[in-house]
Amino acid sequence: MQKDIDIIVVGELLVDLIGHELRDEIFRTHSFRRFQGGSPANLGANLKRLGKQVHMIASVGKDGMGEYLIHELEKLGLDISGIKERQEFPTSLVLLSRSHDTPDFIAYREADHYIFLEDIENETLERARLFHTTCFALSKQPAQHAIMDGARRAADLGVQLSIDLNYAPSIWPDHIEAMHVIQNYCNLSPFVKVSKDDCERIFQKEIEYEEACKTFLKWGAKIVCLTMGKQGSMLWTDEGKNFSIPALEVKVMGDATGAGDAYWSGFLSAWLKNKDWKTCVQTAAKMAALKLSIDGPLPEKVILE
Repeated sequence: MQKDIDIIVVGELLVDLIGHELRDEIFRTHSFRRFQGGSPANLGANLKRLGKQVHMIASVGKDGMGEYLIHELEKLGLDISGIKERQEFPTSLVLLSRSHDTPDFIAYREADHYIFLEDIENETLERARLFHTTCFALSKQPAQHAIMDGARRAADLGVQLSIDLNYAPSIWPDHIEAMHVIQNYCNLSPFVKVSKDDCERIFQKEIEYEEACKTFLKWGAKIVCLTMGKQGSMLWTDEGKNFSIPALEVKVMGDATGAGDAYWSGFLSAWLKNKDWKTCVQTAAKMAALKLSIDGPLPEKVILE
């Protein structure tokens, strides 16, 4: 079958209400601005901006906020046929502080985790080159069961898996279950994107970067890309290769929200062009720098070369 879908992104599509003023805490934030959010949706939107064909599988409420989210993705030309509107549940919301570092957040989860087995069809998987999800998406049922089943079927069909290990105890309080699911997903040989903060939350301690990356590889990851903020990023492969790339100098005009999703979209877009690992990481750094230099969403089309 023709591979006419570059990536299937599965998981949370929700409304981000981001603080208007710079504050480290939600408690001190007085006003908020509305944006389309959710890590898989952000990744898909950014890849569409980079000219890739994206199919989104997600769930929103049949309400004004859900209508807004679908409208925002449709504007970019993203394939929204996999987004279901649920009459029974309102659209999920996340409140975030506006911060140059990892933001404080509160998640009000409703429709986003109602993703079912039948939402991820084999016919769609067969057309894709990549299948991507997140820890946030895997943290609640029935989405966890559906996404893990879809990932296994995708892997069997030769689709390359990807995951953002954006684990947070407040989202996924059952740490034992989280570790079990993460290890099972890594066993399917995915590309893993993880931040230094994610590593500390996953392993529940301060951990050396090398040890963390080697652990994910031991669990079965094909590559591990570790982002370290201003310190740049590093890549480890299952073939024993590793290298670091410094972060690009940038005047931060907005906040750090969405920078990780922008980074990974740059990486995957380069991989889809059959670029080598180093070029993939360099392209990722360029995309993250572009996101940090803009207050609000990226333009509808992005050219990094």
